[in-house]
Amino acid sequence: MTGSYRIIVNGKQVDISCPPGRTLLDIIREDLGLTGAKRGCGIGACGACTVLIDGKPRRSCRIKIGEIAHDSPHITTIEGLEQDGKLHPIQQAFIDCGAIQCGFCTPGMVLAAKALLDSNPDPTREEIRTALSANLCRCTGYQQIFQAVEKAARLLK
Repeated sequence: MTGSYRIIVNGKQVDISCPPGRTLLDIIREDLGLTGAKRGCGIGACGACTVLIDGKPRRSCRIKIGEIAHDSPHITTIEGLEQDGKLHPIQQAFIDCGAIQCGFCTPGMVLAAKALLDSNPDPTREEIRTALSANLCRCTGYQQIFQAVEKAARLLK
């Protein structure tokens, strides 16, 4: 059974026809060509597929389009953060602090950091650690990531 769904991705309205059980990750990557969100574990445990839905970090591999599209949700992917060819301060801070190694986890980490800094512009290290705890990284050891979020908080003030 195919349905018609309307979502807003990175500020642009998108109309999709697909089965209601199709994942948001598949739609974002395959239909929209936005490949920043990654398929990691496929069960919502690693955070590589994180996007923001109405400003909240969500695992797009676990979300079925039929569960969310009735509200025309605003979805932000990593590609939606840059403005006029300029990186978002969080993205720049990740680069500046060496928080990008292989890059697989980076989009999810950046979006989780954005959600945190949008709700708490001056987080403690422990609050950063908690906010990013659902996003796994195998390369950095997390210290550079925490430093990047702290730097981004300063840049955004």
